[in-house]
Amino acid sequence: MAKRTMGFWSVVAVGIGGMVGGGIFAVLGLSVQLAQGGAPLAFAIAGLVALLTTYAYVQLSLAFPSRGGTVTFLNQAYGTGLFTGGMNLLLWLSYIVMLSLYASAFGSYGSVFFPETAQVWARHLLISGAIIGITGLNLLSADLIGRAESWIVAFKLMILGIFIGIGARGVDWAQLQPSTWASPLAVISGGMIIFLAFEGFELMANTAEDVQHPERTLPRAYYSAVIFVLVLYILIAGITVGSLPLDQIITAKEYALAAAAKPFLGQAGFSLIAIAAMLSTASALNATLYGTSRLSFIIAKSGELPAALEKKIWNQPIEGLLLTSAVTLLIANVFDLSSISTMGSSGFLLIFAVVNFANVRLYRRTHSYRWISLLGTAACLGAVTVLLAQTAQTQPRNLGVVVLMVGLAFSIEVIYRRLSNREIHLNHPSD
Repeated sequence: MAKRTMGFWSVVAVGIGGMVGGGIFAVLGLSVQLAQGGAPLAFAIAGLVALLTTYAYVQLSLAFPSRGGTVTFLNQAYGTGLFTGGMNLLLWLSYIVMLSLYASAFGSYGSVFFPETAQVWARHLLISGAIIGITGLNLLSADLIGRAESWIVAFKLMILGIFIGIGARGVDWAQLQPSTWASPLAVISGGMIIFLAFEGFELMANTAEDVQHPERTLPRAYYSAVIFVLVLYILIAGITVGSLPLDQIITAKEYALAAAAKPFLGQAGFSLIAIAAMLSTASALNATLYGTSRLSFIIAKSGELPAALEKKIWNQPIEGLLLTSAVTLLIANVFDLSSISTMGSSGFLLIFAVVNFANVRLYRRTHSYRWISLLGTAACLGAVTVLLAQTAQTQPRNLGVVVLMVGLAFSIEVIYRRLSNREIHLNHPSD
């Protein structure tokens, strides 16, 4: 049995680092575009859905500690049939969408340092350069940035703290009044399209095997991380909306946090936030690429993906890494921020609905209150329904993209099962 080495603060750092990765830098402007002055409320709604789902993750992590995390939970609850395989592949695709979001944000913030006429091509150049460069870094030394991750998390929290501390003094409260909010449906939709800014808390499930005194540590760590990030996001959204007119935030929606800092921190503050965003999204891209390539390894190891993806070279799952990077390059360069966010949030809301219901099915083994996870299931399904209904009305093309992503996950699984005779394993070995 592996030595348990992670304490409370180490697990909290994983959760906060996973949530405050690149998401807030990427989706803040999109939330304001949809919810308008109600953006802080939109983040609060998304955070409450995440909190409900946190209960299921706490109980499942205690009952089934594994580095497989979500994949293990789904297999334990639903067996190894087509449904589980399709959901595992949807999880993989959703992480690839997250990678695309981080790369897109890196390109958007980096392009502000180029002349306005060159920003379009500079953005795509930076997107592609970040993905290719960090893929190469993972091939050479997967833990190079990982060694500095705690310092990077501390740096971005410090920058966000400065943003909140100074920005709070100049907030125009009139810009946050209910009269400035979008319609209730748009506010809820705004919260759901940026739900992916919260999804990183589920990474704590992958640490469960290594946590000291898990019965005491894991629940406190999960809830502390999610509540901290929820409060942080509400403050950031409130200061952004209260510091800059809505039309200016929407115009600069792909680098909204930097634009919001300019009124009270000047051009130096704009540049500092942009640099912090680039560093944050690059580190999130590295950590998520590292994890996603291993997710494909775990899924392949179970027999739900081709055996080639479970082969390692230099102790790295090279095929999974390269395939993940190639798909990320395509999505990040072809789809806009709204499409990427809709895909990512829809994917994770569906996955979290299934995880909540997994805890309902396994409540005797997890010693859980079923009604909490039933409420979580309903909240996730209701949230994705509102998001897709709003998307159908305003951006029907994005609805098609979500349907394509979900359909692709299950189509791959159907085709693979018909062509392959591989045995499906219930328990996933650690990599």
